[in-house]
Amino acid sequence: MEIVVTGRHTQVKQRFRDVVESKMNRVTAIAPDAQRAQIVLTHEGNPRQADTAKRVEITVIAGSTVVRAEASSTDEFSALDMALDKLTLRLRRTRDRRKDHRRGYTNPVPVDMGVVEPEAEEEVPEEEPNNSPAAAVASDLGPGESVEVQVGDTPIVIRRKLHIAEPMTIDEALYEMELIGHDFFLFVNKETGRPSVVYHRHGWSYGVFEIDTPENVQ
Repeated sequence: MEIVVTGRHTQVKQRFRDVVESKMNRVTAIAPDAQRAQIVLTHEGNPRQADTAKRVEITVIAGSTVVRAEASSTDEFSALDMALDKLTLRLRRTRDRRKDHRRGYTNPVPVDMGVVEPEAEEEVPEEEPNNSPAAAVASDLGPGESVEVQVGDTPIVIRRKLHIAEPMTIDEALYEMELIGHDFFLFVNKETGRPSVVYHRHGWSYGVFEIDTPENVQ
């Protein structure tokens, strides 16, 4: 499995890379078909957020399946451990779903997913504040590219990213939302062709928003 470690607003020390290498066998033990793992270490410079100063995001790609987890802590090593705990739990769920599927059981959410572009490998340089939130959406982006803009002297940072994915059903979107650990997931509905969002409500209840223009709605 290819392992890529990058830093965002921070330099990645060799010790952290070594620890990552030694602990990623937890991933291959559960998902031997994993092809790539990307670990992004982010430093939060705001002193008011010292308790979550280090954030670790782990993305594992196995074929067309993408599993993601992230965690924040005071240091990168504890954040890595927490993110790995979340990731291995989601990998086990994915493995169990596949086993049930082969046995002929019916799952409420399909395993098949659209292809998700991995994060870019290059280290992302820290953006210069420019006092203009509009700058975050002013430039053209390529697939997988992202841009961050700080709003003036405030701690607010706007991040914009272009994500390319195949249209999918609502069930597929729900499953992918669970794998990446978000409370919502933006997708293009295969059945309607509309930009849509699935989201958690409470318990096992979910919601779906669809977006369209007035001229298309009769």
